[in-house]
Amino acid sequence: MGRAGRRLPAVAAALFYGALAALVLLGVRDVLFLYEENRCSMTYMYEYPEYLKIKLPKKTARRYPVYELYLYGEGNYAEENKNLLLTGIPVLFLPGNAGSYKQVRSLGSIALRKAEDVDFKYHFNFFSVNFNEELVALYGGSLQRQTKFVHECIKVILKLYKDREFAPTSVAIVGHSMGGLVARALLTLKNFKPELIKLLITQATPHVAPVMPLDKYLTDFYTAVNNHWILKAQDLRNLTTLSVAGGFRDYQVRSGLAFLPRLSQHDSALSVVSSAVPRAWASTDHLSIVWCKELILATIRAFFDLVDENTRQITEDPKKRMAVLNHHFVRHPAKIFEENPEAFTELTGAFMWITVKASKWTYSFYNDSDGKYFTFPLASHRKSYSHVYCENSMLDTSSWIYGCINSNSSMCLEATDLSWKAELLPTTKVVILKLQDYPSLSHIVIQAPPTVGNKYTLDCEFFKEDSRTLQLPVTHLFSFGLSSSKILLNSTGLLYNVQLQHFNQIYQAFKIYIESHCQSLKERKPGVYRLHIPWSHEDSIIVAKVPSFTEISAKLHTPQPENDNRVPELNIYSSSDCQYEVILKTSLVQILGQIIRFHAGTLPVYVVSNILLTYGGQLSTLISTGQCSDFSLELVRTAKPYKVEPLISIVVFLQGFHWFRVIWESLSLPEVDAAVLSSQDAWFPLVSLILFLFGTGIVYWSGVFFSTSLRLFSSLWLTLIRPTVLHKDNKLITPRKLCGVLSLALVSWTTCGAFAVFIIYLQYLFKVIKLHVNVRVEQNMLNGDSDRSKETSRITSIHTVKNQSSMDSTSKATQLLSNTTTIAEAVNSLKMHVTILNLFTWIVLLNLPSLIYWLKNLRYNVRLDPDPCRSTAIILVCILEILMNSSTSEVKSSKLLKIAAKVPLPLSVAMLAFGRMHLYKVPHFVTFSLLLHVLCCFV
Repeated sequence: MGRAGRRLPAVAAALFYGALAALVLLGVRDVLFLYEENRCSMTYMYEYPEYLKIKLPKKTARRYPVYELYLYGEGNYAEENKNLLLTGIPVLFLPGNAGSYKQVRSLGSIALRKAEDVDFKYHFNFFSVNFNEELVALYGGSLQRQTKFVHECIKVILKLYKDREFAPTSVAIVGHSMGGLVARALLTLKNFKPELIKLLITQATPHVAPVMPLDKYLTDFYTAVNNHWILKAQDLRNLTTLSVAGGFRDYQVRSGLAFLPRLSQHDSALSVVSSAVPRAWASTDHLSIVWCKELILATIRAFFDLVDENTRQITEDPKKRMAVLNHHFVRHPAKIFEENPEAFTELTGAFMWITVKASKWTYSFYNDSDGKYFTFPLASHRKSYSHVYCENSMLDTSSWIYGCINSNSSMCLEATDLSWKAELLPTTKVVILKLQDYPSLSHIVIQAPPTVGNKYTLDCEFFKEDSRTLQLPVTHLFSFGLSSSKILLNSTGLLYNVQLQHFNQIYQAFKIYIESHCQSLKERKPGVYRLHIPWSHEDSIIVAKVPSFTEISAKLHTPQPENDNRVPELNIYSSSDCQYEVILKTSLVQILGQIIRFHAGTLPVYVVSNILLTYGGQLSTLISTGQCSDFSLELVRTAKPYKVEPLISIVVFLQGFHWFRVIWESLSLPEVDAAVLSSQDAWFPLVSLILFLFGTGIVYWSGVFFSTSLRLFSSLWLTLIRPTVLHKDNKLITPRKLCGVLSLALVSWTTCGAFAVFIIYLQYLFKVIKLHVNVRVEQNMLNGDSDRSKETSRITSIHTVKNQSSMDSTSKATQLLSNTTTIAEAVNSLKMHVTILNLFTWIVLLNLPSLIYWLKNLRYNVRLDPDPCRSTAIILVCILEILMNSSTSEVKSSKLLKIAAKVPLPLSVAMLAFGRMHLYKVPHFVTFSLLLHVLCCFV
């Protein structure tokens, strides 16, 4: 009964932590798998792509032996450029983390086809840098080197055009992923001239912060770049920057990180999500953003519209550059870009003029040889309606809607082209005009040109804004999808705006269901549903059949700014004879996905914090009971969020007061990471508690996995190798061990610190497996001896034996007791080693990226320079060489044990306070705790 009673808490703990682990997996599944299908088309080359290596100056080639510069070409164009007599507009492509210089081919190939369409009136030369596919998102030590090399490449490129007619003075840059950050970093170089870059386009670049802040060089690089762009914002007015994010399909770089900082002085920067880009309307993953045909076409069209016909280069006018980018990436009016469109036009042609007085009007035309002008007099509608809405299914680039200024009774003499006010959608182009904004207009004129072979539809209606705007309060976060908000649209119009009240935070996530029912079964044009986020360009558009049942995911990339009162809207471009029911429910799975999407990078901190608390608890039980408790039981007992979270919350609250900030800064303490994340709008109530619990669940099941793996390895060992007898080695330091420490310290200093850490980790793992095997063997032997001892005692109690037999029995009992004590001590030591190995595993994982980077570049340089973990590695090698030979018997009697048992708690608090945005600090806290453990072995 007692044993069953002890099992119940263990079962309850397993179920609780199992539930936590399941929630983590649901969130991970939502991020990695539950997103929209790939709607991008692949770009193809019409001729074989060629990459011409550009010869660099000897000094540059010697300084950067790993990096190279290439010129892209195809077919005859590639042959013509082999002599490097270039006459085009230079564009430099910078690949990102582990990216290839060959990724330029999509841009280069489509630009070549576009140049052929304009008979090479002007064309672009696409260059690409080979960064040797370096892992710069995980190791920041080479970012500065890449930046300086790009500067040299720009100078080399511009020299190729020297003495040419229309020679360029600047280079346009397209940067993918970390390549975009390197391009921004050019402006931080002391000898860099800002006029060398006029246009910068970044693709899925994490501008705000690194995805995983794994080393100091990476975070320092980000700080230098972002601070420069904030402090020197006035100097960046002549640089036009476009950042394109991939949307929810890109789980490597969330779109919120790709948004450039919004500054009142810096109005030449634009950030968009690919799902909102006109004529693309598709989310892209981290790699497909460089080859997504729809997105590449938008980019190349923008490049050609940016050309100044007088200079045959990218225009020097920053206003025109922004106008072009807004035209192609924000709001496309379904017209070819014009810098200064004519204000007025005359409506000519032998078209029939027809007056329409109805407030709602539809016209379908098919094989119509006669063009028509439909005029809508506004005088009769101004009192009854506030807006006019028109849509046209003919998706050409010609003008189609006008505002009449001077008219007689039969036709319009002079008109303003209102087609520039239109917006292109996937199946139609629409325009919404507020009548109050056009007091001088007497008529609206719709043009229906002659058509052959295709059927088109024109629709117009006048309406009051209040009648088409509806409020739908979103469901509460903790409703878990059990309740819903509904609204019914008995549609008589063509457009409805459903305002999603109180939808403004990143942790909110909903599923919106739109069900349409129509009165007749006639064929209708598809319905268009748009989730419009007014404070950022992150709209998503879905095209659905009517009638149908459509599901839309509603979640944010960026939260609502403080001073912005606008509300997200669901725009329904409807059919006038259909009924629409809109149902909104909270999506628990997508909420978990948002937590993982925004905070997965901080989970290692919470995991290590939990292990550190468990480690401290084991040391405490060693003091109180003389025994080391089991890892999972101690985790349940000691890893409590109330031990660490309140103190951090209090500090964050107090930092809102000036006097506290003064004291904090006088102590030279860094800002608490939670405060920084809150300032970036990436933190919300209870998130730290949730992440702590997620970390506990991960630790629990990783501990179970670790224990199971040890049993499997020890069983394999017992099968293959004869076990050794358990013996106690009192010598923590021997000449052989000292030589091993010095060897690994030398490896760390001369090659890579992470490599030395990995070697000592494997040694420690081997030692723990060996200890586990020996403990199992000794326990089996002890169980056998115990059984024989019981049998001997039973026989001696039945038969009278001599004193010698009694003495032998006593001796065996004493030996048995000694063996039992030795094995109990070994079990205690094994439990402590398993916990330390758990901690050390995460240190190895956090240092693994620099090890991978070093191995990848080993053929170029044996020594990793700079090395983010060299000094830490040397200290860890010394600590672990001692710890792997220590036992709990040496620690029990230490005077420092009480201190060592209490230190993990404040270290866990400090780790959560300062390590969430600086993962490279985590090993420092663990190292300090283990250093105290080492001292306990001696003092």
